[in-house]
Amino acid sequence: MTGERIAIVGVGQTVHKSKRTDVNTAELCAEAVEAALADAQLTMKDIDCVILGSFEPADGYSGPDKWIVPEIGAVGKAGFEMQNVGTTGAVACAATFNMAASGLFENVLCIAWQKMDEAAGAFGRGGGGANEYWTGQFPMSPITNFARRTYDYMTRSGCTEEHLAMVRVKQDQCAQRNKHAQLKLGLTVEKVMNDFLLAWPIRRLHMCPTTAGSAAIIVCPEKRAKKVTKKPVWVEDWFTCHQGGALTMAEDPQASTLGYACKKVYKRCGITDPKKQIQAFEVYEPASTAELRWMEEVGVAEDYKAWKLFEQGKVGIEKEIPFNPSGGVTATNPIGCTPVVRVVEAALQVRGDAEEHQIPGTINRALATGYGGQGENVVFLLKKTL
Repeated sequence: MTGERIAIVGVGQTVHKSKRTDVNTAELCAEAVEAALADAQLTMKDIDCVILGSFEPADGYSGPDKWIVPEIGAVGKAGFEMQNVGTTGAVACAATFNMAASGLFENVLCIAWQKMDEAAGAFGRGGGGANEYWTGQFPMSPITNFARRTYDYMTRSGCTEEHLAMVRVKQDQCAQRNKHAQLKLGLTVEKVMNDFLLAWPIRRLHMCPTTAGSAAIIVCPEKRAKKVTKKPVWVEDWFTCHQGGALTMAEDPQASTLGYACKKVYKRCGITDPKKQIQAFEVYEPASTAELRWMEEVGVAEDYKAWKLFEQGKVGIEKEIPFNPSGGVTATNPIGCTPVVRVVEAALQVRGDAEEHQIPGTINRALATGYGGQGENVVFLLKKTL
């Protein structure tokens, strides 16, 4: 990487819920910003650049930054707002890292949010990602997209519905230990397998919820980071990889840029055995069933064999593979903010501050990702020491 070496010096997030009628969007954002500032022991006067991120259609209105910026005390500061559907928070984090690495700013704040209780919520269940001119004859929603992907995975791997339910139960067990998570349901394999069927083999419990929540990080170049905190989380690398296409039948069911992005980052950082060299993973997965294939793409399981690890009971916070210890996206999903939550959770693991869902032992490296659409992925590699 060129430019300044950078570190995350402060993180904050709200308690995520399906509805936050007690606050408006600006007040929701202020909660995360205040938490991040307190964590870094800074004030808004110290911040010299602000990057904002929200997927506005999921909020139901346009230009919310116009009243969020005054609420958080950022009027007159450098910065901009970003949108990129599910990866909104991820490209906002990447822009934040770029701003800090440029050497132009000393304290860069990234704030992302989604208050989905104020919108119709139809986008997540509709065909909003399809290009009607080119692919209108094959419209798909996230639900049917992941149903198709999951069916294809089952066909190639030998995985069964019971294995899919095991994944969801593991995610719920992790979420129950995370004080910020939204869904804590006390699930069993039987409850998942008997849940309402949306599009076979996807059941309602397999899909992410609609969430009101916000998350923030503060990033500084090396010299400044060492002055701000005794526990900086170094940003070792990041990589954005998108592909064309829409949520349509025309796409390969296993098409993904995640594996490609990870290989790029691993090569640049000398990662030859991700399972051993990376101790924590916070991967964006809108459907619980995606965890299987994406465990394989990030390199902790062989192709089409991740389901066997669940069958053997090897996945969990205190187990051989502590994947998504926060509970992941199927527990909490404020869309535009979700990738920032992944980065926050990964940073907490590196610092050893994840409390009840902290992975045992020293976390030298953590991987966080953002996902959107059919093949948008952003990968972040965090590190405990330089």
